[in-house]
Amino acid sequence: MKTETVTFTAAPQIMLTADRHGPEDGAPVILLHGGGQTRWSWKNTAMELMEHGLCIYTIDMRGHGQSSWSPSRDYALDDFSRDIRAITGQLSAPPIIVGASLGGMAALLACGEEPFAACAGLVLVDVTFRLQDTGPNRAGAFMKDTRQGFKTLEEAAAAIAGYTGERQHPARTEGLLKVLRQDEHGRYYWHWDPAFIEGNGVEWNSAEIETRMIAAVRRVKCPTLAVRGGKSDVVSREEMARLAQILPHIQQAEIPGARHMVAADDNVAFNMAILPFISSCLDHRTNS
Repeated sequence: MKTETVTFTAAPQIMLTADRHGPEDGAPVILLHGGGQTRWSWKNTAMELMEHGLCIYTIDMRGHGQSSWSPSRDYALDDFSRDIRAITGQLSAPPIIVGASLGGMAALLACGEEPFAACAGLVLVDVTFRLQDTGPNRAGAFMKDTRQGFKTLEEAAAAIAGYTGERQHPARTEGLLKVLRQDEHGRYYWHWDPAFIEGNGVEWNSAEIETRMIAAVRRVKCPTLAVRGGKSDVVSREEMARLAQILPHIQQAEIPGARHMVAADDNVAFNMAILPFISSCLDHRTNS
């Protein structure tokens, strides 16, 4: 199974970098990361899914990783949603979209608001209508507090350990090179545009966005799965219960012990949760 880097034209001056894993003629699956992450956060999931004959696209969203930074600092939720519509329009078949956090919110609006993005299935990872204040506020503060960068990889690793509450693992330090960029002076910065949090960023607690998300999820025509981390401080069990009451046809899964970064916290359990859903989406498409 091969992996190659490809690009999508999302908008004038906005090129999105992606890794395509698996057979090019396989059923397409798009993996969208959360705010402040990069496409490499999906590596383990992509490796698993490609073994099932799927064509996996891990995308660097605008302003993140190796994708273009917006010259006009356009990082509102609608900008990310338009990018998703542009990507799906360049694929040979409607994809299954797996979106975590920001990626899930943008995918939901892309698939549930006009013009509807072509989508064979939708997986929302630790995101529903309403987000608890604790998680997004803490994540936003961490991103803002560390946007001035780090002198060393060890300093970056220590900052992450302090944020997650986990013990620092020296062996993982080199892996940070996938999510950090280094300037000409040798200082390390997160691999995203600072304007993402300083400019027209996502208003996580916006009542307007919540209303739009509720309306959008009612209009999504493809099968949908909502996955929650059992220890998430972003999506509560009460909110998942509310989702079940409003839209009982939406499937749900919970990964015990996982926090907001569900796929990273327990990748094996996450993959086991989404694989049957993906298979059912493909069966549904074949029989329809």
